Amino acid sequence: MKARTLCPSQCFLGESPMWNAERNSCFWVDIDGGILYEYNWSSKKTRNWKFDGKLSLAIQDNKNELILALNTRIIKFGLDSEKVTPITDIDPPGSGNRCNDGACDIRGRLWIGTMHLQHKQNAGALYMVDHNLNVHKKISNTSISNGITWSRDNKRMFYIDSPAKVVQSYHYNEETAEIIFEKNIIEIPNELGSPDGMALDEEGMLWIAHWGGFGVYRWNPKSGQLLDKIEVPVPQVSSCAFAGPDLDHLIITTARENFSEEEARKYPDSGNIFIAKTAVKGVQPYKCSL
Repeated sequence: MKARTLCPSQCFLGESPMWNAERNSCFWVDIDGGILYEYNWSSKKTRNWKFDGKLSLAIQDNKNELILALNTRIIKFGLDSEKVTPITDIDPPGSGNRCNDGACDIRGRLWIGTMHLQHKQNAGALYMVDHNLNVHKKISNTSISNGITWSRDNKRMFYIDSPAKVVQSYHYNEETAEIIFEKNIIEIPNELGSPDGMALDEEGMLWIAHWGGFGVYRWNPKSGQLLDKIEVPVPQVSSCAFAGPDLDHLIITTARENFSEEEARKYPDSGNIFIAKTAVKGVQPYKCSL
């Protein structure tokens, strides 16, 4: 299975793809460019908004509002009004960190990780923001906090800290948001790169973007077995999300971060958004309700 270009956005660090069914469009961000993109599924037209800072996350709140992570802040953004409403700060200014990937659980609580701007090891953490806007540290000493999703029955949370090259499973309490480490369920061989963002399909399998691995790989979280791969013609594959009215396409973000001139010439499509038709449908992530 091979991916094709959906949008030649040439992101420096594309991330956080998501599908908005009510708007019939998909979104993603360019972290270092501070740009939010929207691609309309019907018209095939793209629009964007520019923010001052590193924009790492976009999650749907309702039809016309998104929850965004900008530097260390969480904000609400009106897509039509373009109004910005501050929500909370994850890390204090001057911490040396920024927000990275995140997701919402079934109760609409926001889970979001942080990482050091200079990639200092063990300087980040995974946090949860509750409906009272209290920020709770859930996992300490992370390095590059990335993919987060939940099992179909919501009894487990799956989490990626990219340099560890594993997917961790946590017992998850839907009511209290308590998590307890269970085990490493998937180990990524060095030759396949590092795990980054991920998405869940309706069969409960995990589709994981492999940074340095030229693709999105489908893994079984119960057996740890590699099941399938979508080939992407660039090395830095950062995240993925199911999209389309039937959730039967996977949109894939990529990057051209820290490329040499030679690498930029060799992989000119790096930073574009790719798409592939899948044989299995995806699961729509939960919306935020902060």
